Amino acid sequence: MTGAESLVRTLASNDIELCFANPGTSEIHLVAALDRVAQIRCVLGLFEGVVSAAADGYARMAAKPACTLLHLGPGLANALANLHNASRAPVPIVNLVGQHAGSHLRHETPLASDVEAIARPYSGWLRTSTSAGYLGHDGAAAIVAARTAPGQIATLVVPADVAWSEGGATQKISHLPLAPMPCGDVIEYAASLLASGKRTGLLIGGHALHGRGLAAAGRIAAAPNVKLFCPYPLCRLERGCGLPAVERIHYILEQAREQLAEFRQLILVGAAAPVAYFAYPGKSSVITSCECQIHVLSRPEEDCVGALEALATAVTGHNRSVSREKLTRPAMPGGEITLAGLSAAVGALLPENAIVVDESMTSGRGLMAATKDAPTHDWLGNTGGSIGIALPLAVGAALACPERPVLCLTADGSAMYTLQALWTMAREGLKVTTVVFANGDYAVLKREFSALGTPGRCAAGMFEIGNPELDWVQLARGMGVPSTRATALEDFGKALQNGFASEGPSLVEVRV
Repeated sequence: MTGAESLVRTLASNDIELCFANPGTSEIHLVAALDRVAQIRCVLGLFEGVVSAAADGYARMAAKPACTLLHLGPGLANALANLHNASRAPVPIVNLVGQHAGSHLRHETPLASDVEAIARPYSGWLRTSTSAGYLGHDGAAAIVAARTAPGQIATLVVPADVAWSEGGATQKISHLPLAPMPCGDVIEYAASLLASGKRTGLLIGGHALHGRGLAAAGRIAAAPNVKLFCPYPLCRLERGCGLPAVERIHYILEQAREQLAEFRQLILVGAAAPVAYFAYPGKSSVITSCECQIHVLSRPEEDCVGALEALATAVTGHNRSVSREKLTRPAMPGGEITLAGLSAAVGALLPENAIVVDESMTSGRGLMAATKDAPTHDWLGNTGGSIGIALPLAVGAALACPERPVLCLTADGSAMYTLQALWTMAREGLKVTTVVFANGDYAVLKREFSALGTPGRCAAGMFEIGNPELDWVQLARGMGVPSTRATALEDFGKALQNGFASEGPSLVEVRV
């Protein structure tokens, strides 16, 4: 057995079912091995940033890693922006990167690079395999590392000669490490804070925002002085009618400060203390009040779900979760396109059990309010701030949950970073309805610049992307995705309904 085959068989025997790939010559023996192992489904991305974000979306919804397959240092470099987002989620990914054969490296060929140096900033675990006989063991170690709480990117660099040499052996993982529980004193102190009656926020991140964690948080929030929050860069939030309400912290600094101003206690559950995305002259980056006491209930690497359940048990008299029991949707609007109308249409039509991938930023700020009482659904966000995540994140989510409708909300500027994901949606027949809010601008940057005054000719030219105008209907059709342009809210509603009913991808462009 070659080293390549031992690695692929190790992945398959340890619950890796999907490989997002954009390989090259140095990975060709791994590609041949994947051809012989039917248990792993291979999905091609036409750009490595699609590959890395799709692996992120899959991990968020499947709660386990996929693997990637990238070509040497340049291929890895192309994937880094969305590996940055994945590392901030954080999610498990087994990241396979090819390397030249050892005897070839001395020739300093055009594609030679320091692969480990490129991988290190976003890899929680990193190793270059040195022998075919040990490659299966390295693959198993990468899976264990990726699945160690809270999840991380485990990068395994595979030299070509290690892949093609004989002597490989499959490795089976005996057990996965369990996340440790916080100590009892930490939980007891959090219970005392809640019992004080002071206005208290629970800021929850990671896996605690869905399933058992969310249910436990809802029991805690039955106390009248408690409110649930999640970070603006959220990974996955389960929400909708019948579930505890979780408020997302605002992106804009002044709005976030106002949102948290009344809270004198903030309990962190798998989340960091909230701060501004960027520094501003003369302004503090801290969002919470100077009078707010911050207590860490559990760190991301600890058992956040178990910590919430223990805290819910410790808080007496609050055994009933507070949730919205009545399904209340906005009325389906009509008339001309407005941002409020678009949000109301999504709230009116969002199907039960949908997955919403949100990178709509300026155009989509009303969407969460409009959908808070919609049927239950999951909401995925951009965790690292590097734009261009939405389309490929939707690819990964749709592959993890093929029976669920996916609504991808993006903007023209960010979608241009990874529009190749539309091709993968069409190739794989994924049930993704994509909405592109096309305003012809990098609108966030325009807003940021407004503090300095009106943009001059040079600055305005760097914010405006409407000259020449991007035609998303033609771009999508050119990659095999049926598409339309909505010019009124009635058109938009019909396009959404058709997309949700379709068995494949569709796109609607809305000019705002």
